[in-house]
Amino acid sequence: MLTRINQKNGEELSILGFGCMRFPTRAGGIDEPRAIRMIRYAIEKGINYFDTAYIYHGGKSESLLGKALAGGFREKVKIATKLPSFMVKNLDNAKKIFNTQLERLQTDYIDYYLLHMLTDKAGFDRLADMGVLTWMEELKEKGTIKNIGFSFHGAKIEFEQILKAYPWEFCQIQYNYMDENNQATKDGLLLANDMGIPVIVMEPLRGGKLVTNLPEDVIKAFAECDRDRSPAEWALRWIWNHPQVNVVLSGMSDEAQVEDNIRIASDSHANSLTDEELGVFDNVKRILHERTKIPCTACGYCMPCPAGVDIPGCFSHYNDKYLIKDKGTRFRYYRNLGAVAAQPSYASQCKDCGKCESHCPQKISIRSELKTVSKEMESVFYKAGIAIARKFMKIK
Repeated sequence: MLTRINQKNGEELSILGFGCMRFPTRAGGIDEPRAIRMIRYAIEKGINYFDTAYIYHGGKSESLLGKALAGGFREKVKIATKLPSFMVKNLDNAKKIFNTQLERLQTDYIDYYLLHMLTDKAGFDRLADMGVLTWMEELKEKGTIKNIGFSFHGAKIEFEQILKAYPWEFCQIQYNYMDENNQATKDGLLLANDMGIPVIVMEPLRGGKLVTNLPEDVIKAFAECDRDRSPAEWALRWIWNHPQVNVVLSGMSDEAQVEDNIRIASDSHANSLTDEELGVFDNVKRILHERTKIPCTACGYCMPCPAGVDIPGCFSHYNDKYLIKDKGTRFRYYRNLGAVAAQPSYASQCKDCGKCESHCPQKISIRSELKTVSKEMESVFYKAGIAIARKFMKIK
């Protein structure tokens, strides 16, 4: 298992991290004996970074990981878990959640603690105003939290603002060869690296969509260069080719995935892809670009929108719906642009002012496209659902 050094604290982290969101299941719940065996086997093979969260597997993921690490395994690994920002109503609420997490994980400290799923700077400010960051710093002084970070699911500009708003010790972003210009983007990855902030990558396979839903000509392009590599291996090697990435998380749900990912992580060095291999990705991106409905590169020149619309985010979710036929895109649109955002930013908020179009390098008819996105991504009950969700989570 290859490792990379955390530039903030000098820790040696396995380049493959075990994402604890997709454990094997049985009868509607986690198959505990099997999942525990997988975790302990992964540790024996050198994986030392385990990423979970308060909400994974309906709240059972942390407890399962705690069981798996009992009996001497805890000392061999780093645990990363997350404060569900969208569920935090006040500081006491955050403290209660954290204490529950310690109990579930059967530990008295968390190595890497994240604010979960920030989508905009306003969301960070809300937590900071509650005193959450100050409280986390107090826990860090006591050794209860070792490193403070955040996971991100918003737009590039918001990522940069959050990154510069606090002396973070690490961050977690979605990054893969399809998302090079989405969410935090490659620019965000490079900025974090320039600032000396370690980067943990999530969704390297887009929840499996870069394995199971690829167009046939993409699969053919990979196979013509190396037929022994699966699309999953190509995708993982592309990310590990970036020296700015510290750890890539993989949600492994069976033993074969664990074995295969460990094999790939044993020789995926930074800057190791050949010119021919990089050319394959150029070809793949061209194929995918041709199937993209709206040619948005997420450059951000259209932002900020006076009406609060996350224009690149709206286009990204809409493109996903058609590009990889992902059934979860409408839910993520609902979640990221409405339910958990500090300020809703969905397409139908557009006021038709046209300011964005004068700045768009791609000359996209943004107002017209936003109407299309609204029609296809927002159901009749969309706004009512968002209002209910925000009221429940006390997000104004």
